[in-house]
Amino acid sequence: MPATWSPAEATEHAAWHTLSAAETTTAQDVDARTGLAASAVDDRRRRYGPNLLRKPKRVPTWRKIVRLLAEKMTIVLLVAAVVSAVVSRELETPIVILAVIILNTVLNYVQERRAESSLQALQKLSEGRAVVRRGGTELEVQFSELVPGDIVLLDAGDSVPADGRVIDVAGLQVAEAALTGESEPVGKTIPALDNAGLPLADRTNMLFMNTLVTRGRATMVVTDTGMGTAVGGIAVLLNEVKNDKTPLQRRIDQLAQLLTIAALVVVAIVFVLGLLRGESWTELLITAVSLAVATIPEGLTAVVAFTLAMGASRLAAQGAIIKQLSAVETLGSVSHIATDKTGTLTMNEMTARRLHTHGRDFRITGEGYSTDGRILTADDAPMPDLTEAFLTMALCNDAVLHDGVLVGDPTEGALAVLAEKGGIDVAGARRTHPRVAEVPFDSDYKFMATFHRPAEPTSGLPQPGHRCFAKGAPGALLPLTDSVLTDDGLRPLDDTLRQRIHDTIQELAGDGLRTIMIAGRTLDAGTVPGEDSGRSLVTGLTLYAIVGIVDPPRVEAAEAISVALGAGIRVHMITGDHLVTASAIARNLGLPGEAAAGATLDDLDDHELAVYAADYGVLARVTPAHKIRVVRALQAGGDVVAMTGDGVNDAPALKQADIGIAMGITGTDVSKGAANMILTDDNFSTIVSAVREGRGIYANILKFVRFQLTTAWGFVLIFLIAGVTGWAAGAPFTALQILWVNIIMDGPPALALGLDPAEPGTMSRPPRPSDEPLITRDRMLRILGLGLVMAAGTLTVLTQASPLFPESAGNPAFATTLAFTTFVFYQVFNLLNVRSDTHSVFSLQTFTNRSIWLALTAVIVLQILVVQIDVLQALFDTTALTPTQWGLCVLVGSSVLWIEEIRKAIVRATGRRAARR
Repeated sequence: MPATWSPAEATEHAAWHTLSAAETTTAQDVDARTGLAASAVDDRRRRYGPNLLRKPKRVPTWRKIVRLLAEKMTIVLLVAAVVSAVVSRELETPIVILAVIILNTVLNYVQERRAESSLQALQKLSEGRAVVRRGGTELEVQFSELVPGDIVLLDAGDSVPADGRVIDVAGLQVAEAALTGESEPVGKTIPALDNAGLPLADRTNMLFMNTLVTRGRATMVVTDTGMGTAVGGIAVLLNEVKNDKTPLQRRIDQLAQLLTIAALVVVAIVFVLGLLRGESWTELLITAVSLAVATIPEGLTAVVAFTLAMGASRLAAQGAIIKQLSAVETLGSVSHIATDKTGTLTMNEMTARRLHTHGRDFRITGEGYSTDGRILTADDAPMPDLTEAFLTMALCNDAVLHDGVLVGDPTEGALAVLAEKGGIDVAGARRTHPRVAEVPFDSDYKFMATFHRPAEPTSGLPQPGHRCFAKGAPGALLPLTDSVLTDDGLRPLDDTLRQRIHDTIQELAGDGLRTIMIAGRTLDAGTVPGEDSGRSLVTGLTLYAIVGIVDPPRVEAAEAISVALGAGIRVHMITGDHLVTASAIARNLGLPGEAAAGATLDDLDDHELAVYAADYGVLARVTPAHKIRVVRALQAGGDVVAMTGDGVNDAPALKQADIGIAMGITGTDVSKGAANMILTDDNFSTIVSAVREGRGIYANILKFVRFQLTTAWGFVLIFLIAGVTGWAAGAPFTALQILWVNIIMDGPPALALGLDPAEPGTMSRPPRPSDEPLITRDRMLRILGLGLVMAAGTLTVLTQASPLFPESAGNPAFATTLAFTTFVFYQVFNLLNVRSDTHSVFSLQTFTNRSIWLALTAVIVLQILVVQIDVLQALFDTTALTPTQWGLCVLVGSSVLWIEEIRKAIVRATGRRAARR
């Protein structure tokens, strides 16, 4: 058999399951009694390599840096820096631009390295050792050292280290949810299977890497290792999924193109106007470059990187590791979340919820494998004596609990917890009722029975001989039952009672509960059960109870789904579990939408699936290929899709999604490697918190874009109008004054916008359209309007400075200083404006970001120093202003605040009227 598989072969995989155990060992050239010889192990290790999944090729540091520097906005900034240095021969502006480029590159690189380190730490959790038989001796080896042909011995609690064929088994059950999505453990058998094309979930004589033995024991011969395993096959599929740019990256590219065109247009206009006025082309070129630098928001990439990094840090504190900065913003535009069920929406801990016994129904409180909880009656009537039922749950059971941690089968764990809640000391009961024989669970007869030596009477029942305790599927045990235990003792199981029990089972199953029948009998005196005779003694049973068990939904998941729905985000449960179970979980979580099985998807072509995909709330019994199809179908309409999951079977869809979210605790290495974000707490509600954070981050980026473009447009108008009218000789501001305003735009005040918390009501709005540009028509109109106000106010101050203050008219720097200071105060007030589209500056929301106020205070103080201190006056070509003149600058600069306050008041009033209608 080949060591690796093509994508097509990965889904089908090798047909080892069609060979008998003897044929498999012969094909692997190994004696199951002694295992491989050392020389054979060495030879196969050279042939097949280590039992490891191939990790993605590491990208060199220099290539990562080149990729970051190749962003369009960065290229635009580099060109501006070079032109500025060549034409103006002043280094201040190009140095600042290069500093911004370096800062942006370092921030992105450091964040990516931090995420890679966190992922590597998580991957180490999966290392383990396996017991193998080699050269006639049993020994422990690292998983990575296994080779095809190794004989591996497995017990309950072991992780399956490679793919293998079962050659010896005793009551084996394996949890394969990580691979197939099947929430219930699967029973394993030895006989060969006929159908070579069986899906992995139905290959009951095979064991697969990264699955978990929940009960029993087995011996397997390794058939495939590393990339040749079923897990490796799915890893191959991941390479077919294309990595597209995130919505933010696409929008930044669009903005870079727009601003580049705008800068070129402005330069051309200035040149034409200047030439028409007869100005020197050299002076015109310097002015044009200054305008281009003012037009391009060179701080955009740095502020975006800073804002995303701050968001990533906040998310890390909440339990999420971001592998790429841009993924934070992508979360904010998510319109669909396609989520796995087991371990994501549910606890992945089977829990007894209902108990039917003595003709009555009881509800059980508590979660998972903690024994905290109670058994509640519906009518507050006294509890009947349920000792027999609870004793059966404790004794016909191999699960072991240690402080809420289960070792063994999840269903048996749920029954052991229920026995403890019923007052039975499980460990003590097993000591006082020693097991003498057992009938291991088998998928053919679907029950388990254990036999115990006689003990003291526990409920008044005669106990002359050994006791038999049994549990299993009601359909399997009920035909072996002829009585039922009631408050009045044993009662024959007539047709009426059988129908009543059948109806109860159907009711529990309709609620999505897995039903387990608990029964037993006392053997005749002198009857000694043995391994061979045990099954024949499982007859004439007395029904003690019917238990309804479920993998319960996470409490916080229901609330998170409710918040997501309120935010206009559709949640889709996509699981390998049964449709009835998945639908019941969806109802409990409040998850709307239609329910369908994977077979339904097979009947739909891609176009039809794209039409119906959004309407599905539950998709059950799906394969990895189904998951990818669903994600692609949701994306076909232009929606942004997040996919959550923890299993290997989720990995291809995680990579296909706009943002893949893996579980850090229960997730496999493959799923973590494919994801953009890893939840360290496996908490679905963290996803909704991340969406809220993402929306807030995008809003903060928009705030900065509006803030900087308003300033840039104000600059453009000032220069153009001054050039056309001749109101200023040369440029209205000096190069250093322009640079100073750019520092205000790109420095601490602008960066402080990235620390703004999400506004109230962030999660009450629908997701923004995936194709929405950063600058919409409404935003552009506001930018143009406020920029016009800034230009008009600044030019008015510039031209009217001397008439207003004739005593200062003789100073050639006075008018420029007054206009320059006015323009700075425009930035101060506009920074307050952009923090909210609707909320007034005069509200408590304004004081939620202390950094904004510290930054603005620093700007005002520094502006005072630039204007009033002699040394700085010489550097910035300014002159001292009187308090009255400062007051005029503040008054004119605040005009943008009052205009925006009027607009916001109109928007709020209009919104309230619309809400009343």
